[in-house]
Amino acid sequence: MSNEVAKPKMKKSKKTAFDTPYTVKNAIQKGGMTTKLSMLVMGFGNLAHKQIAKGIIFLAIEVAYLWFMIAQGIHCIAMLPSLGWLEQEEVWNEALGIYEYTAGHNSTIILLYGVASIFITIGFIIMWRGTLKSAYKVECLAREGKHINSFKDDIADLFDGNLHRSLMTLPILGIIVFTILPLVFMISMAFTNYSKETSSEAAHLVLFDWVGLKNFGTALSTDNSIGQNFWSVLGWTIVWAIFATFTNYILGMILAMVINRKETKAKGFWRFCFVLSVAVPQFVSLLIMRTMLQPEGAMNILLRNLGILEAGQSLPFFTKPIWARVTVIVINIWVGIPFTMLQTTGILKNIPAELYESAKVDGANAFVTFFKITLPYMLFVTTPYLITTFTGNINNFNIIYLLSGGGPTLKPGDTAGKTDLLVTWLYKLTVDKQYYNIGAVIGILTFVVLAIISLVTYRNTGSYKNEEEFQ
Repeated sequence: MSNEVAKPKMKKSKKTAFDTPYTVKNAIQKGGMTTKLSMLVMGFGNLAHKQIAKGIIFLAIEVAYLWFMIAQGIHCIAMLPSLGWLEQEEVWNEALGIYEYTAGHNSTIILLYGVASIFITIGFIIMWRGTLKSAYKVECLAREGKHINSFKDDIADLFDGNLHRSLMTLPILGIIVFTILPLVFMISMAFTNYSKETSSEAAHLVLFDWVGLKNFGTALSTDNSIGQNFWSVLGWTIVWAIFATFTNYILGMILAMVINRKETKAKGFWRFCFVLSVAVPQFVSLLIMRTMLQPEGAMNILLRNLGILEAGQSLPFFTKPIWARVTVIVINIWVGIPFTMLQTTGILKNIPAELYESAKVDGANAFVTFFKITLPYMLFVTTPYLITTFTGNINNFNIIYLLSGGGPTLKPGDTAGKTDLLVTWLYKLTVDKQYYNIGAVIGILTFVVLAIISLVTYRNTGSYKNEEEFQ
């Protein structure tokens, strides 16, 4: 006779059609008539189940969207393919004896309003999906006899269970309106001929057309001055970013190590001396240095008075390409070392002292200790900081523009100087030359370069591959 006790069979609970998640797919396939009508009349399902305030809000959103699309939205989107064609005309008014101008199309406004209308439509679709899921959810709750939230309950839930949505709504809207929308608008410019160079006299910077990838071909080609300048500026930008990042990093780390030594007295005083330059606004320091290094600046006059330079002779700090590039790198070292020193001081103090004691016992000198212990540890910890600094140096507008202005420019037709970075060249193209289409292309290519370098570099570092290595 078996000693096992027969286990009673568990009765499976019957699964209803409304046990599935509240998704749009389930709402369309399994929802009742009130849910399906909510696809056409937003908020109908909520109104049918006595969520009056919520249903009215959803319906008001739909009415506002439809009114906007009928009044302007459809026209704005329909104008996007052509970007306008009606030029402003000059008409003589016999009665007043003056010329009057008829209103024409403005491609910039058409593009902006068209992109904004598309964003509003996408937002409405997201809202429509939310209202459909809300209608399906309230229908499911009603079928199962469960509690349906009142408007007061929903408001209370926004400060409790859905607090994250309440807190994130305004920041997300701000990002969409002030960041994503302008970026999409700027990216769209790259596919047009919006430029002073390509605009006719009558329609200067008012009417322009789509040109596809033509601007990218212009920027990447070496058969024109824009393309030649792009590759020259890109090469110098990468060289600048490498030197500006690693010279500050290595020298700042060495300075922090020297100050942190046991033998160094008055550590606070030495830190104060080097950090003092940080207290002065950077643009003031840079403009002073620019003035001092001019052909008739304090530095050249001092060298003449000392007899190092002959009368009328001056060092070409900003007039020759090699001199200008070396000058901006050296001044950047002077400006950036205090920041690196402060960043690395705390990290150096966290390196286990046992590692240095073991190295000393094994007979390692200071040189070996630095490259085998200090530098690997610092690189592991500060790789994200290095990538951030590298990115910042590629976009370091202040140093270049305030010191050399991007110069010197050797050819009269060049739009970029020998010390111009992509960001300063972009500024010149848009503000000075009004080549907005090429400027948009340069902005896109700058982002691509930064994204590739940052992602590839970080994913191949110890900070990403082995987070526990130095713990």
